[in-house]
Amino acid sequence: MQLNPYLIFDGHCEAAFKFYQKCLGGNIVAMMTHEGTPAADHVPADWRKKILHACLNLGDFSLMASDCPPDRFQKPQGFSVSLQITDPARAETVFNALAENGNVTMPLEKTFWAQRFGMLVDQYGIPWMVNCT
Repeated sequence: MQLNPYLIFDGHCEAAFKFYQKCLGGNIVAMMTHEGTPAADHVPADWRKKILHACLNLGDFSLMASDCPPDRFQKPQGFSVSLQITDPARAETVFNALAENGNVTMPLEKTFWAQRFGMLVDQYGIPWMVNCT
């Protein structure tokens, strides 16, 4: 069994995934729009170039996502994407990159359980936790 986060965006999935690839590395292996698929008939014409499915592979893990039409979109809440990073310098680099134009809710710092731990909401509204044990 494999467990992968699947994020829902309000029309910014492509930009978010290009940003995540820059911040986290990995490879975008899927970036499919509604256009040219049977799904195109079920979204407004101006939504056809939005993302139907995206996948960013990060080693053995994948982060997946899509855009949700405005009448169905709900702001993300009640979860965080949690990154486990073993190197403190790498944790700081990733945290600072994800925080660009976002909102740091807990600065990355030493805690009683980790060399570094911090929380943020990125510029696309996705909550993240970076933990470096």
